[in-house]
Amino acid sequence: MTSATLLSPTTMPPEPTSGTAAPLSRARQRGYIRTILILDTVILVLAVIGGYFARFGGDEPRGSDIPYVIVGPVLVLAWLASLKALRCYDHRVLGYGADEYRRVSAASLRLAGGVAIAGYLADVGVSRGFLGISFAVGTVGLVIARFAARKRLHWSRSRGAGWSRRVLAVGDTAHVLELVHTLRREPYAGYQVVGACIPDALLAPVPQRLGDVPVLGSFRAILDAAAAINADTVAVTASNELTATRLRRLGWQLEGTGIDLVLAPALTDVAGPRIHTQPVAGLPLIHVEAPEFRGARKLIKSFVDRALSFTALTALLPLLAVIALAIKLNSRGPVIFRQIRVGRGGREFGVYKFRTMVVNADALLAELAAKNETDGLMFKIRKDPRVTRVGRVLRKWSLDELPQLANVLFGHMSLVGPRPPLPSEVARYDGDVARRLLVKPGITGLWQISGRSDLSWEDGIRLDLYYVENWSLAADLTILWKTVGAVVRTRGAY
Repeated sequence: MTSATLLSPTTMPPEPTSGTAAPLSRARQRGYIRTILILDTVILVLAVIGGYFARFGGDEPRGSDIPYVIVGPVLVLAWLASLKALRCYDHRVLGYGADEYRRVSAASLRLAGGVAIAGYLADVGVSRGFLGISFAVGTVGLVIARFAARKRLHWSRSRGAGWSRRVLAVGDTAHVLELVHTLRREPYAGYQVVGACIPDALLAPVPQRLGDVPVLGSFRAILDAAAAINADTVAVTASNELTATRLRRLGWQLEGTGIDLVLAPALTDVAGPRIHTQPVAGLPLIHVEAPEFRGARKLIKSFVDRALSFTALTALLPLLAVIALAIKLNSRGPVIFRQIRVGRGGREFGVYKFRTMVVNADALLAELAAKNETDGLMFKIRKDPRVTRVGRVLRKWSLDELPQLANVLFGHMSLVGPRPPLPSEVARYDGDVARRLLVKPGITGLWQISGRSDLSWEDGIRLDLYYVENWSLAADLTILWKTVGAVVRTRGAY
């Protein structure tokens, strides 16, 4: 295999400007890891100092076997070593996904357990209060600091300035295009497809592109293609020509090159906790757990929904009263608008909202049908003339949906879930869309934090189905937290 294969008319290399891209990407990667290490060190030093002053108030502790001027630095170094041992500085887990936070928490908990056991066995007199405060503050601080660093990284990536992986996609045309589309849906993940290699039979006698991704050659040119575009990752998708033997040899060829090998199976929209890998006779079997629609976690979700909705309704009573008065003074008609929606299992229920439109809004719908700005089954217009002056304010800040807390309390809805559909929408469901009805609809959800009304029908359905398949209590809490930011930004609210 030579570079001549790559430079044939079929496999024209990309623009020469990419020559420094990979070194720049790796420099940014190393810089980000250094930043994380510095942040961790500062957080741990502050946590240990804070634990000392919180426990002893600055006084010299009595009865200590080891001076705390030694205990503190040793604890910080041991903590950093524990983080390193659990690969908390591995570029493969930094910047995206929950695995980074899990590793940080696990490293802290393991060290805390190890220190407790070692102190007991060695009978060393170190204050448990000092250790408890230091570990609690340090663990929370590490997670918050990494969250802040990740937000900064995502901001940089959205502007093309952050550390991202340069990916050479390998596989059949359809699977490569699907990989490109999937990775571009999540730009924050940091995977930038900069070239592709496809089977010989699909190559034309002239340079090809898959969308805006250049085709650099066949599977025989993978190493040359990766070198030409300075790729640091080779992502292999499905192809009949990529046998197990060829894939294994590709892994051998990439050894020592600094290029990661990533396998992208034809399996999408499955969250990490549902996937488990089990090697059998050298064959990695991927186990995909079925979605959980019953059981203890659903009971806990239902309890949390009702408890939080009751608390929120009680706390927000004054605000609800003010909104009700504003609606009444602004336009004639009822304060609360009740509309039939479809919930779990196809059961209909009345969803409650503050009225934001004139009372004859439904009668005016036919006149406005031609102005619909969305595709699919929904109807949305940015400047809907049926919306009242107060209604525009309520919609902008999503205050019109607060009465749905009563729906959650009654068990019709959940705090987090798919958007509650109209019966007319459900009647036109086809294919997989009906799976949205396997769980309770929610006041908020992935659609709420991903653009709301700015989303297309297809994107909204994709997000709803992803939630149905992969929901978890941790994901619900994350969505609730992100909903606050989505409401404040008001993007897609009209």
